Formats: sequence, structure tokens, C-alpha cells
Amino acid sequence: MTSITHTTSVPKRSLFDHIENLLPKIVLAPTLVAGLVFVYGFILWTAVLSFTKSRLLPKYEFVGLYQYLKLFTNDRWWVASKNLLIFGSLFVVICILLGLLLAILLDQRIRIEGAIRTIYLYPMALSFIVTGTAWKWILNPSLGFERLIRQLGFENFSFDWLVNSDMSIYTVVIAGVWQSSGFVMALFLAGLRGIDDTIIKAAQVDGASLPRIYWRIIIPSLRPVFFSAVIILSHIAIKSFDLVMVLTRGGPGYSSDLPATFMYAFAFTRSRLAFGAASAMVMFGAVMAVIIPYLYSELRVKRNE
Repeated sequence: MTSITHTTSVPKRSLFDHIENLLPKIVLAPTLVAGLVFVYGFILWTAVLSFTKSRLLPKYEFVGLYQYLKLFTNDRWWVASKNLLIFGSLFVVICILLGLLLAILLDQRIRIEGAIRTIYLYPMALSFIVTGTAWKWILNPSLGFERLIRQLGFENFSFDWLVNSDMSIYTVVIAGVWQSSGFVMALFLAGLRGIDDTIIKAAQVDGASLPRIYWRIIIPSLRPVFFSAVIILSHIAIKSFDLVMVLTRGGPGYSSDLPATFMYAFAFTRSRLAFGAASAMVMFGAVMAVIIPYLYSELRVKRNE
């Protein structure tokens, strides 16, 4: 009895097949290299500069933690940090509350849903530079809101927050909330539209009122959306620069300074490159403290799935 063995020959891959397989890598390679160099490379370079005595130009004479010690004894840095705490907390909380309320309103399928959605999503299409310029006109005591109210007959009305060192940071909050609350509304609306209607109908059959359904069932189910909104808004708050520069330029004085404007002022206008690099690395650490928990939670959810 003879056994017949069949051998299957593997066809040789042509040069065209090799090129076709390499093509995606070739296309993505420049982007990958640019990202490594201009993002991670410059982060590493900034970290190195923060341990040197660089001023106008890089000077690789290492001085250890000297710049960081100077940073944490600088009064202007603590003003900027306090402003970030005020701006960040109010910005995040107000955006989430306003965005959630608007999303709940639109979730009722009202007739003018399209118009309201357009009105509140429109600021998302604008840059913070445009937003800051518009609100600088609106809040200017001699041009905007204060002048309008006085022309209506209220001669003693005053709204000078833009030029008031104690209140200037709150004008940044106003402009930031106007810019970003529509984005948060879109996040929550997507979350609300993704909830199964049968849950709501079952609760209504059991006699639960609509406010109670939202409070006890719907809003708790939006925890992932809340978490994402907090992460994104916190990231925006920490790196805020252009809005402050256009709206208040960090003033009056440096009363509305944020860490990003502080870094720019010292690194590029006062020729203290290493000092500015140290403040940038502290900001980077704050951003990582926000992003890493988010990435960890996302990976854990995917692993559980």
C-alpha cells in the first residue's frame, strides 16, 4: 500500500505584494517621526532645559532643581496657580451643569431643538482667540455691556470686571464657559440618546415622575460621560493660553495670569528660558495627572469587555 503525499506549494510573493504591505507604513512613517521629534522630543528637551541656567539661549550648565525651587518661591507663580484653581473649578463645574441641563432640555424632543443645538454648538467652531476678542468688546466698560445698560437709563450701573484685578479671572471663566458648554451639551446629548427607552418607560409605568427618573436612573448611567467631560475640560483649563492673552493679557498687572501665560512671559519676554521650562514641566505633570487616570480607566473597561 503506497501512500501518496500531497505537497502544497506556497506561491512566491511578488514585489508588488511587498510594496502593497509596506505602503501603509511608508505613509504613516513621516507623521510618526514628526510626532516623536516635535512632541516627545521637545518635551524631553524642555525637561533638560529646566535643570540648566539657560536664559535667552539654551545653556547646558546643569544646576539641579534650582529653577524649580525658584519657581515655588515666586509670588506670581502662586497667583497663576490660584487662578488656575479658580478658573478650572468654575469652568468645569459650570460647563458640566449647563451642558447637562441643555442636553436634558433637547432630549425632550422639543420643536426648536435644531435651532437651540445650532446656537449652542456654534461657539465650538470658533477659536479661543475669536472668543476672547468678542468678550473683550462685550465686557469693556466703555464699549460693551456696561455702556448698554447705562444707555437704557441705569446711570449708576457698573460692570468693570475686565479692569478689576479682583474679578478679572472671572471674565475668563465667562468666556470659557460660553465657548465650551455647547461641546459638553453634545457629549451629554449623545449619552442620553444612547440610553434604552424601555428603562424610562418601565419607570414611568411604576409611577416615577420624570425628574425622579432623570435623577435616579438616567444621570447615574451617564458616569462615563461625566468622567470624559471632566478630563477634557480639565485639560483645556490647564493649558489655557490664547483666551487669557486676548481677553486680559494676564492683567491688570498679573491678576489673571494662568500657568501657561506665566510660562510664556518668563520664557520668551523676560529671557528666562530655564525658568519657563520648569513651569512648563510642572504644567505637563498636571496634565499627566489628569490624563493618566482617564487612560487607565479606559484600558480597564476594554480589558473587562
